Amino acid sequence: MTDASIPITQSVVEDFTERYLRSLGCQVNVKTHAEEWEITIPSDVDTKLPRGEFTLVCDSTEGAGEDAELLHPESSFFQRVLDDAADRAPVGNVTIESADTDVIIPDWLRESDVEVTDVQFTPYYDRSALVILFRVSVETVSEYQQEFLRGIGIDVRSGEVLPNIDGTLLDLTKPGNTSLSTSGVTIDPERIKQLVDASRESLVSDIRPMIDEIHREASRAADAELEEYRQLQQQREEELEAKLGRLQSQIEDLSKTIENVDQEDRVEVLQERRELRSELEEMDADLTELRRRREQGYPNQQREIRDRHALEVIVTPVTVTEVQYERGDIEFELADDVASVTLTIGYGSGVGVTEDIDCDLCNRPLSREIQLATVNNGIQCMDCS
Repeated sequence: MTDASIPITQSVVEDFTERYLRSLGCQVNVKTHAEEWEITIPSDVDTKLPRGEFTLVCDSTEGAGEDAELLHPESSFFQRVLDDAADRAPVGNVTIESADTDVIIPDWLRESDVEVTDVQFTPYYDRSALVILFRVSVETVSEYQQEFLRGIGIDVRSGEVLPNIDGTLLDLTKPGNTSLSTSGVTIDPERIKQLVDASRESLVSDIRPMIDEIHREASRAADAELEEYRQLQQQREEELEAKLGRLQSQIEDLSKTIENVDQEDRVEVLQERRELRSELEEMDADLTELRRRREQGYPNQQREIRDRHALEVIVTPVTVTEVQYERGDIEFELADDVASVTLTIGYGSGVGVTEDIDCDLCNRPLSREIQLATVNNGIQCMDCS
């Protein structure tokens, strides 16, 4: 699996849509102004997309014309393309030969001071993999909404997740690259379903830290909204307490006035005091209710806010491609200032190194975080050299 996901940017949307339409047998004529495409979808193409001729405007501008469709990450046409591609998967079979790709240097060697003086890959047999491109949607009702594409490759026989092969396939299938040979899918549909399900689990596990971070951001947004609500309610309590104080003072003043007025005015003052007492009772009931809700922590409002900021993560396969690749051994000739060695490791074309290499002293596997430091007196990591 590549380290980086693919944000659904305008360029990615255009690249994917063009390649997908062409794979269906549609005509895509990019006009002089690249933002306008003339599309022809023949009537005999098996697709749920609208058939016929129309203009695709690669922009989010409103009012593109009655005969034009807009193409941008949120456009209805692009969503229909993704849905159509998801219904159609798998889309084909691709063969990656060692001649098609550069040697992939493992992470633990790429930035090491140890020099690679020679490389020799010897393929022994062919293997099949599936490369699945998933659409990941992370949705809340708040502003934390993200959507991106994420690829993952998995060996058909072993179910082993293969590093790099999804990135290799994406690079090799860029527009203008005609070096790949394609044919029909050979994998049993039930096996494809099993591998897609297994890949989805691996992908979700891989993106879990990112999902957790989005969840933390959403939780912080919910906390801020709840705190704002608490402050408003506190302000409301203080306003009611101030009004109650003023009403009580008015009532006390009216009670004193009653003793010093004649009978006719007394009736009027009594009526006014009765109305103020009624208003005071209503206001006191409101204040009591506000205090009760505060003491309980505003459970209903908390539930409503938390629900609105809850995450919904949807992982949908968009395309599934069968990839034939070569597997064998690769020999790295390594040298530092003191010594040189030949290191033979399992390797796959477009996949990279397929087995761990341990430090001879601490026995920890070399990795991006634990780089190779020297080959003098054996393989030694940076912590042991």
